[in-house]
Amino acid sequence: MERWLHGVLTLSLAPLLLVQGRWVRRRTPLLPEPPGPRAGVMGQGPVLRLLMVGDSSAAGVGAAHQDEALSGRLTQSLSRDFTVHWRLLACTGHKLADVRAAVRGLPAEPFDVVVAAVGVNDATGRTHMAHWLHGLQSLVTELKQRHQAQQVILSALPPVHLFPALPQPLRWYLGRCATRLDRAQRRWVVSQPGCELVGADFPMDLRYMAHDGFHPGPLAYEVWASSLAAHIRARWHCPTETLHHQTLSD
Repeated sequence: MERWLHGVLTLSLAPLLLVQGRWVRRRTPLLPEPPGPRAGVMGQGPVLRLLMVGDSSAAGVGAAHQDEALSGRLTQSLSRDFTVHWRLLACTGHKLADVRAAVRGLPAEPFDVVVAAVGVNDATGRTHMAHWLHGLQSLVTELKQRHQAQQVILSALPPVHLFPALPQPLRWYLGRCATRLDRAQRRWVVSQPGCELVGADFPMDLRYMAHDGFHPGPLAYEVWASSLAAHIRARWHCPTETLHHQTLSD
C-alpha cells in the first residue's frame, strides 16, 4: 500500500516537482567543498583507525574549512583519547552507489571504525528501495571483509522536509522520500552485527544551517560529530591491549 501510494503521488505531482526542482537548482548557491586535510594522524593514546565516507555533508560543504566540518570536529574530539589515523573519502553529489565505488578503489587497509554519511542524493534522485538496501548490504560487507571494520556507523538521513531551501510541495515530497529510505535503513541495521545508525540531533534552526538552506553549518557539524564521538567512545573505551590495532607498526 505504501509503495503504491508513493507511486501515485510521484506521478500526480511530477510536472510541478520538475518545475520546482529546476527553480531550486538555479536559485540555490553551489557551495564548494571546504579546503583542509583529508587524511592524517593526531592525538595520543590507543591507536584508532577511522574512515569517513559519503556525500557533500561528509565532505564538509557548508563549513569554511575541514576543521569546522564533520571530519575535523570528529577527529579533534577523538584525539583527546586516541591516536587517530584518519581518512576522509567523500564527494558532493555522491549517492550510495558512488560511495561503494569509491570504497572499492581504496587499498585493502584496515580501519577500526567507518562512518558513512550518505542518502540525501539517493532520496532526491529517487533511488529504488531494493537498490538502496542492496547497496547498504554491499557497502557494509566490503568494509567488514576487506577493511576489517569493527564498527560501521551509518548516519541517519536528515529531516529533508524541513530544509528551508526547498519550496512546497517539493520539500514535503523529498522529505517523504528521505523518510522512506531512512526507515528502511533503520529496520535493516538492526540485523547487522557491528553496525549501527546514529542521528544528528541538532535543531532545524537557521543558525545550524549553511546559507544555502540545504547543508549543515559549523554548529550542526559540531553537534553531529559529538554524537558520533560518543558512540565511538562507548565501543572503544576499553583497556589498550584489547584494541584491534595497538601500535603504529601493526
